Amino acid sequence: MARALNWRFWTAALLVAGLGSWVLSREHRPSFLRSDLRLYAYVANTGNGTLSVIDLAGLRVVATIDIGPAPSGLQAHPTRPEIWGVSTSEGYVWILDAPSGEVVAQIPTGEGAFALDFSPDGRQAFVAASRAGTVSAIDVASRRVTAEAHSGRGPWVARVTPDGKILVVANRESDNVSLFDAATLQPIATVPVADQPEQVAFLPDSSKAFVSCAGSGQVSVIDLREKNLLANLPVGTRAGGLVLKPDGGELFVSTPGLNSLTILNTASNEVAENLMVGDQPTYGTFASDATLYLSDAASGQIRPVVTDLRRLLPPITVGRHPGTSRLTPDEALLVVVNEESQDVAIIRTRTRELHTLIPVGPRPRDLAIQLFTSR
Repeated sequence: MARALNWRFWTAALLVAGLGSWVLSREHRPSFLRSDLRLYAYVANTGNGTLSVIDLAGLRVVATIDIGPAPSGLQAHPTRPEIWGVSTSEGYVWILDAPSGEVVAQIPTGEGAFALDFSPDGRQAFVAASRAGTVSAIDVASRRVTAEAHSGRGPWVARVTPDGKILVVANRESDNVSLFDAATLQPIATVPVADQPEQVAFLPDSSKAFVSCAGSGQVSVIDLREKNLLANLPVGTRAGGLVLKPDGGELFVSTPGLNSLTILNTASNEVAENLMVGDQPTYGTFASDATLYLSDAASGQIRPVVTDLRRLLPPITVGRHPGTSRLTPDEALLVVVNEESQDVAIIRTRTRELHTLIPVGPRPRDLAIQLFTSR
């Protein structure tokens, strides 16, 4: 009788353990991920010029790739299995083939590039070179520069509107914004803005651009149809990030120097509200349910904000100096780069809990996520 009971006990225990392992594996494995699909995060390590490649199903680093000095501006191509980025110090765009993990191109564009942007159809890439004062258009298929134009002094970023028609370049040292025809790079207009323009965000209908201006603690609003300045909205100090609500109705501006989040009404061009959020809010990522996940660099936490209710949820402790974050395509995981602790935090958005920390390289800064078919 004792043997029968022992047999039943151990059988039940094994079944429970097996079920528990299956549930845990399903907890972080994306539900849509077939056996031939890969979901990887790519982390730029500025300390040694490498990319750490993280398998987001297995939650482990699967490769470390030499990419070149000062990697920045990581972007997953919208239609091709490629990761693009820039080498700020060396002045070129690099392209990584995701399935093979090989760098397949280096395209000279000029020194001082911090970011790049793709046209909505993915056929072109745009890069501003701050030291050269130029902006370049790259044909994605041929991997060649097809056009170049002179912008103002110290172009910080070049962003293309959602309709793909206008390229907007923030010229930090000349306190203006250059507008170009995205197809040809022919100049359209130059719009004066507040001091030291840096980041750019657009309304979904491409009617307005919002430009953070570090020198004046303002956000300049540009009418892209009339090509003129509509307003300079005070946010108090240099913006950490500009994050547009999914419906486009509000723009959230983090201000690390004031420990606050300024909310702008994008229809009326007015400051709607200010929220005190954490100790040093910087970058943010919006989920489709309008929850904003805000990195708090000083406290080492992610601060979720239910934006519709203006309600702060309990903070999620991650690592030292969290910065850039990205959601996986199904929004099941939030991936956060911790710059000082040199690791990546994986957060389960369903429970809003830290799942694990994954060590990466020295001084990680930027992040891209891509889903692709393995070869």
